Amino acid sequence: MSGHSKWASIKHKKGKADAQRGQVFTKLIKEITVAARMGGGDPEGNARLRSAVLAAKAQNMPGDNITRAIKKGTGELEGTHYEEFTYEGYGPGGVAVMVEVMTDNKNRTTSDIRRIFTRNAGNLGEAGCVSWMFEKKGLIVFDKAKTTEDALMEVALDAGAEDVNDSESVWEVIASAADFEQVKKAFDERKLAYESAQLSMVPQTTVKLEGKDAEHMLKLMEQLEDSDDVQHVYANFDISLTEMEKLSA
Repeated sequence: MSGHSKWASIKHKKGKADAQRGQVFTKLIKEITVAARMGGGDPEGNARLRSAVLAAKAQNMPGDNITRAIKKGTGELEGTHYEEFTYEGYGPGGVAVMVEVMTDNKNRTTSDIRRIFTRNAGNLGEAGCVSWMFEKKGLIVFDKAKTTEDALMEVALDAGAEDVNDSESVWEVIASAADFEQVKKAFDERKLAYESAQLSMVPQTTVKLEGKDAEHMLKLMEQLEDSDDVQHVYANFDISLTEMEKLSA
């Protein structure tokens, strides 16, 4: 996951995340709506909805937007019916890629995802072709410039986290899916600010990329994440911070 975390951090620092706030809101609203439809509109009794609402609040989404999205999910307001799918494939250099989508038109989305893979030196694969390389974990990312490993390690291990990884420009705190919320809460209580905190598909191994393969990989990630239907992209690439900053300039 280190390559993805570094790249997300670079995008954040360059202000690209702020420029795409409207798109971020759209994706969060979809997640809230589907979570409410699947598990009910009470965040206290619906862990997925609770996580989605917290993510929306972290992006400063207005409360009225959150309430409307929940009501669309529960059927109190009319809304679009979204279906969830996961696409799997390979990027440049044999990188494993998983793409989670929410869409109201599967045929359109499948065509779009296939086209993005093809034009960026990748190919869409069959279901199950790469998912075995990933594990669902809680992933909390911290900017190295804002905290120390010792400060994180003390809180993380006391709260039940599995590990703290060094990923060049960021620290990655890994927790089991079951312990994620309590680990995140521990950092919140200590007022240790993180770049991101979410349940993620964490790769068991990574593929080192450089040169053209690295360039194509970052373009593949960016175009997938720019798709309105894509909620999350996970990949097991690892690109050095120096090269990533050069390619992101």
